[in-house]
Amino acid sequence: MTYSSSLAMNRTRFSGRNQNSISFRATERTLGPVSNTIVLIVLACLLGLLYLTQVTKTNAYGYQINNLQQQQSSLKSQHDDLEVASARLQSLHRVADSAVAKNLVSIAPTDTIQN
Repeated sequence: MTYSSSLAMNRTRFSGRNQNSISFRATERTLGPVSNTIVLIVLACLLGLLYLTQVTKTNAYGYQINNLQQQQSSLKSQHDDLEVASARLQSLHRVADSAVAKNLVSIAPTDTIQN
């Protein structure tokens, strides 16, 4: 017996006279309420995990940004301190080299006050 003849025999066994050899199911397969609930819970857990990964990434970047901002503010304050020190050191030379300072007369102390 060949494969095609065995298939033909199987069809004739289920189909009667003047009937189609192919039957269609009228009902559709659907998930039950328990399966729907389980699928929804799994999807909610997956969405929650995705949310948590995004939040932790954002927090990690927030810590890095905060550290960089603190470093920037400390460098700015150090720069301001260095500008003040530079101006103070340059001012002594500018005053000593100015025309007004050159025209000043130096005096010698004459006496000291004693008690």
